[in-house]
Amino acid sequence: MAASLMALAAFAWPLFTSALPTQAQAAVPFVVFAVVPLLVVVMSLILDGSITSSKTLALLGLLTAVGTAVRIASTGVGGFEAVFIVLILGGRAFGARFGFLLGMLTIALSSALWGGLGPWTAFQMFAAGWVGAGAGLLPGRNTPPTDKSSRRKEIVMLAVYGVCASYLFGAIMNLWFWPFGVGPETDISYVPGGSLFENLSHFAVYTLLTSTLTWDTVRAITTAVGLALIGAPALKALRRAKL
Repeated sequence: MAASLMALAAFAWPLFTSALPTQAQAAVPFVVFAVVPLLVVVMSLILDGSITSSKTLALLGLLTAVGTAVRIASTGVGGFEAVFIVLILGGRAFGARFGFLLGMLTIALSSALWGGLGPWTAFQMFAAGWVGAGAGLLPGRNTPPTDKSSRRKEIVMLAVYGVCASYLFGAIMNLWFWPFGVGPETDISYVPGGSLFENLSHFAVYTLLTSTLTWDTVRAITTAVGLALIGAPALKALRRAKL
């Protein structure tokens, strides 16, 4: 929890500092270098507490490979992000810590394989980890549905969650580089020394125009449709592999 709060602070730094745009540009390497060690510590601690058996490790590796393949296959297709389906199902079946690890490892491995590593990778790893963890925190995870009606309700819940997670993922990934994403003195620019409300309102318009109405919406639709199509049988299969 503490690590996630620190990572959230790294995402939200533009809302709580008064750096000039030029200073913000120069601050990028420092923000990234501050997040990477945190990332290593978090993964070490979670791995130590979550990987309690070879079966858990094997399942994590298998789902990470599946998520990596899905992400690479869909990369660059206008916001088509089917990888969220894997993260949500994994987190739902095996819990928040497993989902968090699955999200982080999937982004790390897929980025390394297709050459997508960059300053954004550490931020993507945390954001994807939160998507997987959130699915594990949804109500009813420990009491799997036994009838068709309950299974349908669970899939509807996951699909709604997938839509919300898709938009939140896009917004938070926009936040950390927003100060230098556009020029100064526009209605969507970062305002050095501006109030929290002023910067939040500018950022809301910025993220709405740059990703919410396009990439994030495609991702939300892809995730919801994917979960509706394969969610029930995939969850049933995953739950058979009890950890």
